[in-house]
Amino acid sequence: MPKRPAKLDFDLFFFFCMSSSALETGKAFLTENATKPGVVTTPTGLQYLVLTEGTGKSPKAKDTVVVNYRGTLLNGVEFDSSYLAGREPAEFPLNRVIKGWTEGLQTMKEGGKTRFFIPSHLAYGKRGAGLDIGPDETLIFEVELLKVWED
Repeated sequence: MPKRPAKLDFDLFFFFCMSSSALETGKAFLTENATKPGVVTTPTGLQYLVLTEGTGKSPKAKDTVVVNYRGTLLNGVEFDSSYLAGREPAEFPLNRVIKGWTEGLQTMKEGGKTRFFIPSHLAYGKRGAGLDIGPDETLIFEVELLKVWED
């Protein structure tokens, strides 16, 4: 009688299937999104749409930024937000976040608000993040740049 596959084998199969599906969905979304008015696509594949033009300083990769943000999956599920009750704006060194944030926030100026469409290779890639962000997910972040602290 054949031996039943180990649970780990099933988990790896499931991981692979979810990853390819999310990767294909993300690529299709970004291809369509690139045709929308105002959407800019960078050479790395990051896409962004400026919602409000800022007038202050632009951060460099080594600067610390203070931001309000909302992160969603392509299906609209919100996985994180600084707007949640009781939360303060987030403050972090720009070179210690996902590549899409490091690149994207450097296109902004203080006081600006931008929506970023971040392909998986500039986000969490095949590993995903926690329980909410699966492997190879394309992410959408709406970000308000409140302050730049130069390094």
